[in-house]
Amino acid sequence: MRLIDSHCHLDADEFDADRDAVTDRAQAAGVVAQIVPATVAAGWPKLREVCAARPGLHPAYGLHPVFLDAHQPADLDLLEEWIVRERPCAIGECGLDYFIETLDRDAQAHYFDGQLALAVKHDLPVIVHARRAVDAVIQAIRRAGDVRGVVHSFAGSPEQARQLWERGFLLGLGGPVTYDRAQRLRHLAATMPLEHLLLETDAPDQPDAQIRGERNEPARLGHVAEVIAALRGAPVEEIAARTADNARRLFALAN
Repeated sequence: MRLIDSHCHLDADEFDADRDAVTDRAQAAGVVAQIVPATVAAGWPKLREVCAARPGLHPAYGLHPVFLDAHQPADLDLLEEWIVRERPCAIGECGLDYFIETLDRDAQAHYFDGQLALAVKHDLPVIVHARRAVDAVIQAIRRAGDVRGVVHSFAGSPEQARQLWERGFLLGLGGPVTYDRAQRLRHLAATMPLEHLLLETDAPDQPDAQIRGERNEPARLGHVAEVIAALRGAPVEEIAARTADNARRLFALAN
């Protein structure tokens, strides 16, 4: 079984002590590639270094809405320089977060719209964070025009999912779908078109139900695949293969 983790923060400080071991465990579990999205401009050099150290690690550069205080207006210009020079697999993590009420929504929109424009200009997909803000994200995507990507850790409604599919977007599902209480999300996982599904861990965050409260890591992706396969009544090998193909297509991966 060959899996692709479409969202893993392998550059996070939580992995500094044992990053090689974490990557070894992921490979042993069948995770052949990981998409590693950024959060702040100051972290891009470390992210690049982490991804260059091992095969199958693919960086994405962007400005995460939760870390708004760390961003500067010049970061969008700097991001374009990194895009041109590094040619990452995607732009992100970007998006909107309305869960944290103290985050300035206008400032979030400024950085998100700017990154969507760069994605269109440079023909790259976006990795989108949309917490309590799916409608606003959909509106921004519509304004941006011809943009593609994934809304990671999707937690919206079936109608919102349909609107994203119609725009050509994929949905990333991870640890939250393994919890019995997540009935709406589990129903979506059971019924959504497979061509719009990506698997993710969001490690070190969002651990699955079997490791609740512990550090998450990409080796856990197989359990996410198993849960979704059970919900759909499908072989886990099919879920792994189809979602890996989706990731290769979206992020233009060779492996």
